[in-house]
Amino acid sequence: MHARSLARTGLAALTTGALTLTGVLAAAPLAQAAGTPLVINEVYGGGGNSGATYTHDFVELFNGTDAAIDLSGYVVQYYSAAGNPGSAANTCTLSGTIAPGSHFLIQQAAGAGGTTPLPTPDQQCSAAMAGTAGSVRLFDAAGGTVDTVGYGNVVIYEGAPAQALTNATSASRTDGIDTDNNAADFTRGAPTPQNSSWTEPEPEPEPDPLELTIADIQGTGTETPYRGQVVATTGVVTAAYPTGGFRGVYLQTPGSGGVEKAPGDASDGIFVFSDWVAGNLEIGDCVEIEGTAAEFNGLTQLTNAFAERIEGCEPVLPTALTTLPATDAEKEVYEGMLVHPQGTYTITNNYQLNQFGQLGLAVGDEPLYTATDVVRPGAEALAYEAENLRRYITLDDGSSWNYMTNATAKETPLPYLSADAPRRTGSQLSFTDPVILDYRFQWNFQPVAQVVGADSPVIPISSENDREYDVPQVGGNLQIGAFNVLNYFTDLGQDEEGCAFYADREGNPVTTNWCEVRGAWTTAAFEDQQAKIVAAINGMDADVLALQEIEANSALSYKDLPRDTAIADLVDALNADVGATRWAYVPSPVGQVPSNEDIIRTGFIYNPNTVQLLGSSQILLDDAFANARYPLAQKFKARQTGNPFVAINNHYKSKGSGEDDGTGQGLANPSREAQSRALTSWVSSNFRGDAVFLMGDFNAYAKETPIQIIEGAGFTNLAKTYEPTSTTYQFSGRLGSLDHVFANAHAQRLVTGAAVWDINGDESVAFEYSRRNYNITDFYAPDQFASSDHDPIVVGLNTGNRGRGNN
Repeated sequence: MHARSLARTGLAALTTGALTLTGVLAAAPLAQAAGTPLVINEVYGGGGNSGATYTHDFVELFNGTDAAIDLSGYVVQYYSAAGNPGSAANTCTLSGTIAPGSHFLIQQAAGAGGTTPLPTPDQQCSAAMAGTAGSVRLFDAAGGTVDTVGYGNVVIYEGAPAQALTNATSASRTDGIDTDNNAADFTRGAPTPQNSSWTEPEPEPEPDPLELTIADIQGTGTETPYRGQVVATTGVVTAAYPTGGFRGVYLQTPGSGGVEKAPGDASDGIFVFSDWVAGNLEIGDCVEIEGTAAEFNGLTQLTNAFAERIEGCEPVLPTALTTLPATDAEKEVYEGMLVHPQGTYTITNNYQLNQFGQLGLAVGDEPLYTATDVVRPGAEALAYEAENLRRYITLDDGSSWNYMTNATAKETPLPYLSADAPRRTGSQLSFTDPVILDYRFQWNFQPVAQVVGADSPVIPISSENDREYDVPQVGGNLQIGAFNVLNYFTDLGQDEEGCAFYADREGNPVTTNWCEVRGAWTTAAFEDQQAKIVAAINGMDADVLALQEIEANSALSYKDLPRDTAIADLVDALNADVGATRWAYVPSPVGQVPSNEDIIRTGFIYNPNTVQLLGSSQILLDDAFANARYPLAQKFKARQTGNPFVAINNHYKSKGSGEDDGTGQGLANPSREAQSRALTSWVSSNFRGDAVFLMGDFNAYAKETPIQIIEGAGFTNLAKTYEPTSTTYQFSGRLGSLDHVFANAHAQRLVTGAAVWDINGDESVAFEYSRRNYNITDFYAPDQFASSDHDPIVVGLNTGNRGRGNN
């Protein structure tokens, strides 16, 4: 059913008063946000487009008050998805009067198709509205904003945008409610333009509802067999969501549950979409309920519902799930039911925790690994990922809020997360309380009420805090390492002309947004970033550290600065933190800096008290690296005794752009293969006989072909050798290593151990400096955790063992 305002549908509200399921209830008053009695009721931008019936776009207003409103001087403004008001044709000044309880139809531009004209418009304007995504604002005669509607992927909206539209659908206000959240207030459906002459049609006699069980309504397929029909049933409230945007409750058949189901069975639970229900019923209430059977994005539900409380219902029992149902069919039998997952689950995705309040879980005691970090690309990787999908489910927060865009959400503590409960990937958890199994964009375990903050009483899980506060011990007289420092830029966005920014919840700039400089936008944000990087590096206590993603200042187009400015600044900050000259940087080689260098580079810092440089650094100026970062080599030696070694710092082409070779290894894989061939060829021709370590961010997982090329040239992947399940990065709910340290045979004789220091890749992005003040809870701390999005690697060396190493 395409939901409309209460004035149009005359829907009945659920009440606690005495009633029969076939009785008539008075319609609830039209709900309006304070100060907004006039609203945009429907928007349609597909007029005249392919597949459209109507020839014109339109905007429809509705007056929900009991007095006429003079529209003289009011303005309707259309904006593109990017927020561009476009030409003057997109702005229309209104005239006329809109009667109480009446509509006002504004005809916009025509398309080339369509067969049916709009009803006689109350005003004709000329905006050519987009069919899928756009925004409409209504201003009063004084220029104040009366109402705003954004649909699709747009930048102008209230709360969160309404769904994207098609040429055959409009966004129409649901039940006349205006909560200042477009996603909650508008429903996508067939366009229903109404002008000021429209009158409520005589309602046809409603058929008696079908008396059914919840299992009957659910059916045994993926959708209800009674879609669009009025049904009546009895159920016990198992979950209620008066806040957070779900706007409803879950019901389950009295006395059901407690027994595991088989594929082909029907579920005994169902969702009821109703604001009154959500706000007035409590968990444990038993009700007789009548409503329309419907599907919403894969979730079976009842809409347009009313009910009464009754007595005598048998209690519902949660069904113990001894393991996670693997397939859609196995999960479908529990849709909307109260379940209690048993055993151990492992967090494998916490990126969406900062945005949608969700944790991705894998059943069992391990997270999900990127397939090509474990097995070879191709058939093996496809089979591995298929098994990943069978083990995955989302733990939601009982809310549809987007904490990055919804103003109310930003002022509400983010669910689940705190420094004491960091919910890191790889952390194991168990379910302490039952949850609902539902489908909202994906299969979810849903708490029985909205989770607000990290100490909410309805949090259904208990998880460990497995943060590694100290760097792993790897032995040896020297330690070397590699660390991607996440765009450490001393040049700031505020100093780059026209540089856009990402802002916190108060509108303050934090980080740059597609500028030449890629790090902090303000001095305050840079100081936050620097404090975390300094804490991490000084916590490693390494003697040689290969850094990636540090600014190449000389590559900046609008300044003339030395190449080593940023790395020198970092060294100063590190030394200031320890109060001594603990660090120095390897200078850039004279006359060898590439003219086409990326704005980020590789660089070495080292402890001058324990390590000395042998000769100057070298850059591999090979065309294979023209779309990446050129490798940097430096020979080192312990000051006291022992064998020298060569470290080569790398940062390959990323997986985010470039050609797709179809092998499932991300974009630009042929580039990374060419870079591995060029790198190993350089080693064999220039460093023959040396102990060589290849270090850095290779943007390739451990079993991918660029890594196979390196290993085929005689190098050993040290972290994977000493810690086979170690990972440095998380992406899309999968863990894997893009960062590596490789040793040739001469270098491997020096190695005493290797480990990943898990301080970044497992952490929620909410702890990063770049997300500070995005939520009312301040997650920032000047510590090592979430100092970057990559974990550092540390390797122990015994360089004093003469006769085993190479001189």
